[in-house]
Amino acid sequence: MSTLAAEHAPVRKRSRFAEPTQWAGQAALWTITAALIAAHQGRVLTFAFPVLAIAVGIWLYFKSPARYVGFMWWVWFLSPEVRRLADWSKGAFTPTSLIQVAPLAVTMIAAFGLLRHYRVLAQRRGIPVLLILFGLTYAYLVGIVSSGLMAATYDLANWLYPVLIGFHIMVNARNYPAYRDVLLSTFIWGMLVMGVYGIVQYFVMPQWDVLWMVGSQMGSQGEPVPYGVRVFSTMNSSGPFAFAMMGALVFVLVAPQKIRWFAGAAGFVSFALCLVRSTWGGWVIALAIQLVQSSNRVRMRILISGVVLVGLCVPLLTVGPVADRLGQRLQSIVNLKDDRSYDDRNKFYATFAETAFTDVAGEGMGATGASTKLSSDSGELGKYGSFDSGVMNVPFVLGWPGTLLYLAGFVMLLGRTVRASFRLRDDKFVGACLSLCLSVFAMLVFTNSLIGTGGLLLFTAIFSILSAAHWQRLQRLPGAARLRGDDH
Repeated sequence: MSTLAAEHAPVRKRSRFAEPTQWAGQAALWTITAALIAAHQGRVLTFAFPVLAIAVGIWLYFKSPARYVGFMWWVWFLSPEVRRLADWSKGAFTPTSLIQVAPLAVTMIAAFGLLRHYRVLAQRRGIPVLLILFGLTYAYLVGIVSSGLMAATYDLANWLYPVLIGFHIMVNARNYPAYRDVLLSTFIWGMLVMGVYGIVQYFVMPQWDVLWMVGSQMGSQGEPVPYGVRVFSTMNSSGPFAFAMMGALVFVLVAPQKIRWFAGAAGFVSFALCLVRSTWGGWVIALAIQLVQSSNRVRMRILISGVVLVGLCVPLLTVGPVADRLGQRLQSIVNLKDDRSYDDRNKFYATFAETAFTDVAGEGMGATGASTKLSSDSGELGKYGSFDSGVMNVPFVLGWPGTLLYLAGFVMLLGRTVRASFRLRDDKFVGACLSLCLSVFAMLVFTNSLIGTGGLLLFTAIFSILSAAHWQRLQRLPGAARLRGDDH
């Protein structure tokens, strides 16, 4: 059987001449969006964007499942910036915007997969997903009672959509090469767009971003002035942006796109300027895992790619105000005794650990994070709206029953992922995915990386590896048996 690496080139060649049904809807969405922004039709855009995005998402889900995943990532990458441009064209900041619904709604389209492929949940490869769903269902029922229907439902969606995307990738394992190519292309081009815009944001600070920072009172993002902002590029804040760039900077080392070096340089600079130390550490861990897990041939390519990438970025990062800002942030890693955020996190662990781990029933969905806004009359963050530890967030929200079910499923997935990755050491994409899922999981110490952009990255990586292993097994089967094996 030919190796996965050998299969890579012909798949990319076919995808380059994709059918119009696969790209026309996406092109129409972004063209209409750009036209409405140029025409200063912010109110129309606020209603049109989510409707069009959902329509395109549904179309792609059924017509081109692999490109649906790529489109979903693009909506997460760009919709926050679309929202800011819509507000700017209206001349006023809007506290809540329908555009915010678009990424979540497009991602939740993957829930159709549970209805269409429910039999997979009873199979060996689907049992871990079923356990995770049971754990989340328990926490949701508790959350409805303790936090209310709206808050619990919103929080459930944030826990659920990364798993749904992973399940979508798993049940389409027969098309693994297409998913691999779409993910690599999406992250490389996404890194180019967000990286370049992030650099512009740091040095220029566009007025629509200023309007949003002032209106949302996002003090944690720095000052809304050139050289003063923590880069968040086109995304909601520096945290999700850092996760996206971390994933892209892992994929750039194994991607075939010729634009990858320019994209990598722009992405690396913006990644540095977001000043999110936890994802800096996560990226270093991911690179180390890639080097350890890969074969000698792949390891050499990664090292050469890393040297080239650093060489392209060093000139900009080591001179002027950029160097001063980075120097201060790096210094805080060395001098932890003077680091206020580190001290606050230690105090939080010391004072809250007993509460988190002894709450047997759990507080349920809606108890922490942004969902607490929906359970308060004022619309402000609740008592646990800011929660700096994924390790404690999981038992506090899910309780012991939910945590045991969720972790049982997740540990099964992770164990299968690690075993499969060592059987596929010549697949560079699998090595990148393994390093991502392990490093993102390790970041639970700092944040709940099972949800949001981090969770989406985590479950995309896990199920991509499992999909690769399943696809390889299918290639060993005769033609007729291969078709029957798709659902087993």
